[in-house]
Amino acid sequence: MIDQLLEGNRLFVENEFNRNLDYYRNIAQAQHPQVLWIGCSDSRVPEDVITGSRPGTIFVHRNVANIVAFNDVNIAAIVEYAIAHLNIPDIVVCGHYNCGGIKALDEGVEENYIADWLLISGGAKEQVDRLAHERSLTRAQRLDLLSEENVKLQIKHLNNLSLIKNMHRTGDLPRIHGWVYAVESGRLKVLVDGRKQT
Repeated sequence: MIDQLLEGNRLFVENEFNRNLDYYRNIAQAQHPQVLWIGCSDSRVPEDVITGSRPGTIFVHRNVANIVAFNDVNIAAIVEYAIAHLNIPDIVVCGHYNCGGIKALDEGVEENYIADWLLISGGAKEQVDRLAHERSLTRAQRLDLLSEENVKLQIKHLNNLSLIKNMHRTGDLPRIHGWVYAVESGRLKVLVDGRKQT
């Protein structure tokens, strides 16, 4: 696999980079992304590929189950850098269906760090437990709903960060969007549209 990656880079330079040299020289000087993407680490959900975006347009943070943790210095620093230094106007929290982290959240997991990490999404599981019982959901429907409710919960977490709260006191930026990607169809579903008043 390593050899394939290196060969892929050679082909990228030959077929993409060298053919668009002015573009790549321009973004080499400074980055000006327009979106902060908070997504899942899942290898099947590459944000640039599924949105048809070029390098330099999306500032990215990915972790298991696209979680926004209050005590995570990493995500706090990324959000602050994106908002305060890169002046990014839009944040997308993107989950996906058929997510291993979501399945582990629903079923329970015993691995130490994974279990501790997924506790942050416990509120989404509690919500889905109630809704699944009321609606008599199938297992697949339950997991899809849990992916969606997790995105909504992470947006609540994001909105509760002091930096975001303070910025929203003085204006509408950053706009926050919630999406879910369907691995099976390649389509994005909009759950929360930060362009509209909710």
